Amino acid sequence: MPETSRELAPPEGTPTGPRRQARGTARRDAIVRAAADLILREGPAAVTHRAVAARAQVPLAATTYYFTGLDDLIGAAGRMIVDGWAEHARDAAARAIRRASSGRRAATTGAEALVDSVLLPGGEAEVRGFYEHLVGAGRYPALAHAYAEGRHQLDTAVAHVLTVLGVERVSPGLLVAVVDGAAVSALSEGRDVRGLAVRLVADLLGDDGQSS
Repeated sequence: MPETSRELAPPEGTPTGPRRQARGTARRDAIVRAAADLILREGPAAVTHRAVAARAQVPLAATTYYFTGLDDLIGAAGRMIVDGWAEHARDAAARAIRRASSGRRAATTGAEALVDSVLLPGGEAEVRGFYEHLVGAGRYPALAHAYAEGRHQLDTAVAHVLTVLGVERVSPGLLVAVVDGAAVSALSEGRDVRGLAVRLVADLLGDDGQSS
């Protein structure tokens, strides 16, 4: 039996079956989450077996037990990252629905709500790091493939926000492209990212950005 299997096998007397499977799933998820955190904070180059094991607080052998190699692990982390982006957009849709059902005037405009669904929260440092990460992701085929495969999740979630706000003539891809372009322009020119994105999305909507 390979050494990694002996190290990860449960001690004698430990219950097997569903409990062992659940424990294995939790450990695998922790490893993927650790890799995703490293990718977002330090870039894909920071994903090593040792760094991931240390962040996930698992034995070093666990990173090779659950994944065939670093590309496999980076791909899984990329899928988890995309899931987080889509969840962020779904949360934005839920907030828009709550505002609409309250009967009160929305505190944010339609343009602001749409930007919120695409632009991740955080200050300039976090936003800059996020877009630097996106630009560099293409150099890692496993990560780029995961992002390309998961893009439909983000588009579906953003489409829901557009529907909630009654915006019919703007596609999810166009909205994401406008917000991303605004962010890159603002970061490169020392301007406020969110402010520029809201203004450009308001122009895209063809009005002052008020939700319908």
